[in-house]
Amino acid sequence: MKPPFPLWIFNKLDGQLPVQDKHWYSLRASGEAEQRTIEVYVYGEIGTWGITANQFVRDLAALDDGTSPIVVAFNSIGGDLFDGLAIHNALSRLGERCTGRVDALAASAASVAVCGAHRVVIAENAALMIHNPWTYASGDAEDMRKVATALDQALELIITAYKAKAPDIDEVELRRLVNAETWLTAREAVALGLADEVGDGVQIKACLGQGTVMQKYQRTPQALLDLLNELSKPTKSVADDPEPPAPGADASALALLITQSCNQGGMSNLIEPLLATTKLVDEATVKAAITQAKSIRDLCVAARLPEFAVEFVQAGLDTSAVRARLFDKVVGKGGGFEIDNSLPQNEDPTPKIQAKQPDPPSIWAARQAAQSQASRGARP
Repeated sequence: MKPPFPLWIFNKLDGQLPVQDKHWYSLRASGEAEQRTIEVYVYGEIGTWGITANQFVRDLAALDDGTSPIVVAFNSIGGDLFDGLAIHNALSRLGERCTGRVDALAASAASVAVCGAHRVVIAENAALMIHNPWTYASGDAEDMRKVATALDQALELIITAYKAKAPDIDEVELRRLVNAETWLTAREAVALGLADEVGDGVQIKACLGQGTVMQKYQRTPQALLDLLNELSKPTKSVADDPEPPAPGADASALALLITQSCNQGGMSNLIEPLLATTKLVDEATVKAAITQAKSIRDLCVAARLPEFAVEFVQAGLDTSAVRARLFDKVVGKGGGFEIDNSLPQNEDPTPKIQAKQPDPPSIWAARQAAQSQASRGARP
């Protein structure tokens, strides 16, 4: 489902489970063994570059005792439809002890996933976004027809998931809302039956670097776009531009740490950018930068654009901003797909048997010989 990059909108409740950049979601069990509650935080993209259904199911099974209540909190722009459907079905199998909670946003595949919960509570200032499945593709006309058929089938899966949560919903109206890309307020979601209860509102804030993702939707609420624009204004503190350390043994050791880590991690091309961006301030800064650089390199490789890793590390981008940049590069500003009419490349083509080229002189000679033989045979 559109698009495959996340926008995180975090609530700011005191005591909220921290969500670090390298973790897409978190699980914890609280309380005594007899009365514990299992909490799952799906804060980020659903799918390949975020929390996959496979990971979700395995980790939840490791904590689930079969009796404890389970609360799954969503704060996600969506992602892969089929991972969302798998999470939907996993929550549905938990039965009445499963509660889905929309802390700020459950969009696209995330809206499908949360509807698998027996009971859905949506914060008063949160939103649920539903829309048609979306993809990008390449190929000839027949390939495009296959993709269109697959999208039609995917839409039916989406409608089925929503109707499982809200069996009394008018299907014609539901299809209209899905087709129109509809952003539902908490009370609208409850009125439709896609949520059961409006919870207390919480202050929300969008992560920087993800505004371009929201702008790709057609009907993103203006209030959210205004919030993104406000938050995107750069701020700078003294800590943003630390003075480089004086040359010495510590700096040499940190430079060696970067060099060895990059060589061992197969990213030697990132040594120079890391030396420049970290300024060898201290060990903690260097280690954090190496971890960040590896995540950026992995994202670029996953997007089949490894050549941009150096640029992104040099620019000091975080992984969320990198995802947004990669998405723009993959599908372009206008979305959709490109038609490539060039012949496919094959590094080791299978030798083809060439047909023998016609030889006009030999054909003429054979025909003359046949005619001559026929004339001789016709004489008395």
